[in-house]
Amino acid sequence: MPSLGADMVRGRLVEWKVRPGDAVRRGDIVADVETDKGVIEVEVFEDGVVEELLLQEGAEVPVGTPMARIRGAAEATWPTTPPVATGVRSSPAARKLAEELGIDVARVAGTGPQGAVTREDVEREAAAASAPGAGVERTSPDSARMRRAIAATMTRSKREIPHSYLGTAIDFGPAAAWLAEENARRGIEERLLPAALLLKAVALAARDVPEVNGLWTDGVFHPAEAVHLGVAISLRGGGLVAPAILHADRLAVGALMVGLRDLVRRARDGGLRGSEMTGGTLTVTNLGDRGVDQVYGIIHPPQVALVGVGRIAERAWVLGREVVARPVVEVTVAADHRAVDGHRAGLFLDAIVRRLADPGAL
Repeated sequence: MPSLGADMVRGRLVEWKVRPGDAVRRGDIVADVETDKGVIEVEVFEDGVVEELLLQEGAEVPVGTPMARIRGAAEATWPTTPPVATGVRSSPAARKLAEELGIDVARVAGTGPQGAVTREDVEREAAAASAPGAGVERTSPDSARMRRAIAATMTRSKREIPHSYLGTAIDFGPAAAWLAEENARRGIEERLLPAALLLKAVALAARDVPEVNGLWTDGVFHPAEAVHLGVAISLRGGGLVAPAILHADRLAVGALMVGLRDLVRRARDGGLRGSEMTGGTLTVTNLGDRGVDQVYGIIHPPQVALVGVGRIAERAWVLGREVVARPVVEVTVAADHRAVDGHRAGLFLDAIVRRLADPGAL
């Protein structure tokens, strides 16, 4: 049973996505597990063949309990003949999802090994066809239990992490002008929101100032090799989660926008993955759509920083020797002073300012 959150101690196996004898590859979804934050998809991190399932569906066990046995990669091969009834090569997770969504897997273009259809291929097909049932209904997390889990994590954060806060106001004019021009060339479904630019600017700034991007574990800061940007998402039934957009610094702004929409949808419908829940190296919380000007957040351990974003509002701004109306956004950073001193946190904020001043380079 993997740890899918800083304070997770137990998990309940909701459903297996594989059967004994199935070949799996790194990244395949093998099970759904219920935690205090809802139902999370558990990925496998090694290639292999499922030899034995050790837990029954419905079992609730402590973190660290073995769930299944998987033979080594040397024996793990994709089927050399098409699976019975499907007519095409496909992963077990892809077949399962296609069945749930009512999609004919034979009509899906495969991008996996030897042209095999993967779960991602099925998801793309469902989105393209706007297939009914694309958002698989899942049990909503218990609101009271989720809030207890959030309270425990935030209490631990404020107790153990010496928070320091810095903030600045940013002229969003150049970014707004670039967005208007860019969106004029895009279809309605492809248009970008300011959030995409803000997230990309934060991700690139974290690459500029790596001290804010990483984890504090065992009394030592461990810098991350990539920027996996956590995004705080409010849930329909109350509570929130902060799954990560993986490799956010490498994504084009358009791809980041697609990833953000997908992450929000799956967070609210159920369907987040374990790597998204545990892989975050830096988190952004944006309350601008709630009319909030400044956000002073609490760091999500073991991360060492959290960026707060307020609303974009017209304000008086000195431009040259004139006072003009400009769209302005206030951005703050909460930093763990054990890993990030005020000087480096200030450089991080300045890097966000510089990145937003040149949106075409994002």
